[in-house]
Amino acid sequence: MNEASRRAIWCALMVMALGACSQKPDYVRPAAPVPSQWTGQVLDGGRDVRHLGWEAFFLDPRLKALIALALENNRDLKVATARIAEARALHGIQAAESLPGVNLGAGDTVTRVPGDLSNTGKPVLSRRYDVNLGVTAFELDFWGRVANLRDAALASFLATEQAQHAFRLALIADVVDVHLAQRELVQRLALARDTLRSREESRALILKRKEVGLAGELDYLSADGACQAVRSEIAALERQREAADNSMRLLVGALPENLPEAWALGEQGLNADLAVELPADVLLRRPDVQAAEQGLIAANANIGAARAAFFPRIALTSSFGTASNALSRLFSAGSEAWLFQPSLSLPLFDAGRNQANLDLAEARKLIAVAQYEKTIQQAFREVADLLTARTRLRQQLDAQEATDRIQSQRLMIVEARYKEGIASYLELLDAQRDFLAAQQGTVQLRRQWLSTTNQLFKTLGAG
Repeated sequence: MNEASRRAIWCALMVMALGACSQKPDYVRPAAPVPSQWTGQVLDGGRDVRHLGWEAFFLDPRLKALIALALENNRDLKVATARIAEARALHGIQAAESLPGVNLGAGDTVTRVPGDLSNTGKPVLSRRYDVNLGVTAFELDFWGRVANLRDAALASFLATEQAQHAFRLALIADVVDVHLAQRELVQRLALARDTLRSREESRALILKRKEVGLAGELDYLSADGACQAVRSEIAALERQREAADNSMRLLVGALPENLPEAWALGEQGLNADLAVELPADVLLRRPDVQAAEQGLIAANANIGAARAAFFPRIALTSSFGTASNALSRLFSAGSEAWLFQPSLSLPLFDAGRNQANLDLAEARKLIAVAQYEKTIQQAFREVADLLTARTRLRQQLDAQEATDRIQSQRLMIVEARYKEGIASYLELLDAQRDFLAAQQGTVQLRRQWLSTTNQLFKTLGAG
C-alpha cells in the first residue's frame, strides 16, 4: 500500500467518524397510566419502608429464623440468583466487543513450490518464522451497533437482578403468610379442643342426669352429636395444619429442631402502620416495575443496533512483529513486519433481512411498553386494594371482637340458666356453638389482617 492510498483511507475514516452517530432512539420513560392519588385510605405517619428491612419489620424470632432459612435454601431463589450470574456474564461478553482484542502470535511456515511452477524449473523450498502482536477484525463502531448491543445486555442484566429481588420479596411474604396460617391453626385447634373438653363434660353430666330420669334421650343425643361435630372440626383443622407445615418445608427446606418458640398470633408485631407516598414514588421503587423498565430500555437499545445494520460495517485488522526466513535472524535489525488492513462491508441486498430485524425490534419495544404499563397498573391496583382491605379488615375485626365478647356474656348467662333448670340444653348448645364460631371468626380475621399488612409491606417494595 502506497502513501497516497493510506491517506485516502484515513481521510475516509475521519469523514465517517465525524458524521457518525448512534441510531438508538432517545429513551423517554412512559407516563404511568394510573391516577396520581390512591383510591384507598393512605397511611400517614407510619414507618417508612424505604429504610425498613424485613429483619426490623418482623419481630417473631421463629419467623426471622424461617425467613433466613428460606433465603438460604429455597431452590427457586437459587435459580433466580444463578440467572443473575448468567446475565452478568452475557453482559461481560457483549461489553468486550467494544474493545479490541490483542493476540500474540508465533508461527513457523514451510512452503514447497513444484519445479513446473518455479522460475528456475526446480522445486523451491522456503521457510518463514513470525512473531507478532495483532488485532483481528475489530469493528469500528461508528454507528453504535456494538454499543447498543452492550447497552441492551446491561439492561437485561439489571432486569434479571430486579426480577431476583422481586422473587426474594415474594418468598419472604410467602414464608410470613404460611407462618401466620400456622399460628392461626394452632390457636383455632386450641379453641376447638377446649370446646371438645367442655362438651364431653356436658355429655357426661347429661348421661348421669339421664340415668336418674332428669334428662331425656334427646338431650343426650344432642350432646353426643355436638361432641362428634367438634371432633370433625378438629380433624379438618389438623389436616390444614399439616398442609401448612408441608408448605413451610417446601419454602425453607429441612426444619432444624432448635428453632425458637413461635409467638402467638396476636403478638406478631405487625400492627404498626406503614407510610405510603404518592403512587409515582411507590411504584417506581418496586422491583417488578424496575425490571419491566429495564426490559423497555433493552428493547430501545436493540432498535439502535438494528438501525445500525443498514450502514457500512468497518473492521480493522492489524499486526506488528518480526519475520525472517531463519530463526537466528528473527529478532535482528530490519526484520520488522507489519500489517494494516481496514475493511468495509456495505449491505446492498439482503432480501429484507435488516428491515425485518428492525421491524422485529420495534415490535418488541411496543410489547415492552405495554408490559411496563401493565406492570404499573397491576402494582397500583395491588397497593390500592391492600390499603382498602387493611382498613376494612380492621373495622371488621373490631366488630368481630365485640361479637366475641357478647357471645361470651350470652354463654355465661345461658349456662347459669341451665344450671338453675330455666334453660334447655338445646339453648346451651346453641350458645356454645355461637361462642366457638365467634372465637374462630376472630382468629381468622386477625390472621387475614396481619397477612394484609405483610402483603402491603411487600407491595411497597420493602424488604
